[in-house]
Amino acid sequence: MIKSMTGFGRCEAVWNNRKFTVEIKAVNHRYLDVNVKMPKTLYFFESAIRSELKKYISRGKVDVFVGYEDLSEKTSAVRYHRELAGEYLKYLRQISEEFGLENDVGASGLARFPEVLTMEETGVDEEELWKELQKAAAQAAKVFVDARAEEGEHLKRDLLEKLDGMLGMVNFIEERSPQIMADYRRRLEERVRELLSDAAVDEARLLTEVTVYADKVCVDEEIVRLRSHIETTKNTLREGGAVGRKLDFIAQEMNREANTILSKTSDLEISNRAIDLKTEIEKVREQIQNIE
Repeated sequence: MIKSMTGFGRCEAVWNNRKFTVEIKAVNHRYLDVNVKMPKTLYFFESAIRSELKKYISRGKVDVFVGYEDLSEKTSAVRYHRELAGEYLKYLRQISEEFGLENDVGASGLARFPEVLTMEETGVDEEELWKELQKAAAQAAKVFVDARAEEGEHLKRDLLEKLDGMLGMVNFIEERSPQIMADYRRRLEERVRELLSDAAVDEARLLTEVTVYADKVCVDEEIVRLRSHIETTKNTLREGGAVGRKLDFIAQEMNREANTILSKTSDLEISNRAIDLKTEIEKVREQIQNIE
C-alpha cells in the first residue's frame, strides 16, 4: 500500500463522562516531526501520544490537537486546611492582646484568609484516563491512515501512468538513435564525394569517422539504465510500503540519465523528446515528495 504524507483524521468520543477530541493532520516532510498540543491536565501523556502515533506514521510533519472535557458534575472539591486556620487564629489573638484590639474575626472571616479554604481537582485514575485517551488517539490515527492510503492510491495510479508515458519516450529515443548514425554517414559520404569529385571514397576512413561519432553520441547505456529505473519505480509502487525516499533517489538517477542524453545528442527530435522526458521526470519527482 502506498500512502501519501498529507492527510487528516479526527475522533470525538465520550467514555465515563470524559470527552476526548483528537485531530491529526500532516504534510510532507523528510523525516517524522510530531507536534502535540493538549490541555495542561494531559501534559504528562505527551510522550505516550508520540509513541502511539509512531505505530501508524513513519514520515511527515504531523500536528496533533487533543481536547479534553470532564463532564461529571463533581470535578473539584473544597479543602479545609485546619492547621493553617489555627496559625491565623493564634496570631490574631496575639495581635489583639499586644495592641489591645478587639478580636472580631469570626468563622466566615477566617475562611476568607488565603489558603484556608481551597478548590482542588478531584483525583483522576491516570491509568484509566490514558486508556481512554489512547483509544481516541488510535481511532483518529486509523482515520488519518485511511485518508493517507486513499490519497496514496491516487498518486500511485497517476505515477504509473506517467511512467508508462516516459517509457514510450525512451523507446522513441532508442528507435531513433540508429537513424542518426545512418543520416550522419550519408551526409559525411555526400560531403566527401563533393570534395573529391569523382575520386573513390575511402570506406575504411569513412567507417572510422562514423565510429568516432557514434561513440560520442551513443546513448545505449543511458537508455538501458533509464528503462531499468522506470521498471524499478513501477515495481516499487506496486509493492507499496514506506518507499518515498527510495523513489526520490531513483527519480534523481533518471534525471541524470536524461541530462546525459540531452547533452550527447544533436538530433532535434531526440532533443525534444529528452526535454519532454526531463519534464515528466520532474513531475514524477514532485509527486514522489508526497509519498511516505
